[in-house]
Amino acid sequence: MRLYAPDGDALGALGDSNIELMLGVANEDLERIANSRAEADAWVQNNIKNYPNVKIRYIAVGNEINPGDSAAQFLVPAMEKIQSSLSTAGLGIKVSSAIHTGTLGESYPPSKGSFNPEFKPILDPLIQFLVNNNSPLLVNVYPYFSYTQNMDQISLDYALFTAPGPVVFDDQLQYQNLFDAIVDAMYSALEKSGGGSVEIVVSETGWPSDGGTATTMDNARTYITNVIQHVKVGTPKRSGKPIETYIFAMFNENEKTPEYEKYWGLFYPNKEPKFQINFE
Repeated sequence: MRLYAPDGDALGALGDSNIELMLGVANEDLERIANSRAEADAWVQNNIKNYPNVKIRYIAVGNEINPGDSAAQFLVPAMEKIQSSLSTAGLGIKVSSAIHTGTLGESYPPSKGSFNPEFKPILDPLIQFLVNNNSPLLVNVYPYFSYTQNMDQISLDYALFTAPGPVVFDDQLQYQNLFDAIVDAMYSALEKSGGGSVEIVVSETGWPSDGGTATTMDNARTYITNVIQHVKVGTPKRSGKPIETYIFAMFNENEKTPEYEKYWGLFYPNKEPKFQINFE
């Protein structure tokens, strides 16, 4: 499970549940924590040590920070402060940050994957931090957006894992779905940036069921069902190694815009499931 920022009610409910949690440090908190070890210590005390029965797997410091964001300069310093506080507390929780695939300057074919030079001021120190601490890179992976923004080049079945055969041929590797191609392009970019040892955790993926292009209940169910099964077997570049993946989102969110942003949930606000999903 992923929480984008600490929530006392949610953390309390997760106690003794044995559900592993990715807990976020909100973007607006990065400057404060980056500038003060005491603030980092307080964050760790209030949101981790005060909930000893919650099984926290990762701390995601920031989400989708861009070079022009005011928080950009504080990202890695905040990660370092949180990591130091965790280490002092004797907590072996991995620290990372979630990026979007817009960080890629080139992604086709996947072996040519490389990061956009504009992101280097963020990504170079971030990748070095991950290498030094043996932490994974969190990546929000959305074939939905790649498809809807490139419908003249990308087929719906390639995006939904329903293509009948390989679509992209990349030297010796063959790609039958867009998810694999995106993840492997990220791996190629990491390798070119000194991060060849860094594993990728897919920190968000999903498909909206209404409100936009190709947003049907059937497409959402098809994508989510197929991604759950597919990540067990890995990508062509990392075959046989399961991909740790988080489905976005648990609930529909009626106040978000544009319209399709309201419909990513697996559940309606009344807790009724949209459709049946098997996570086995």
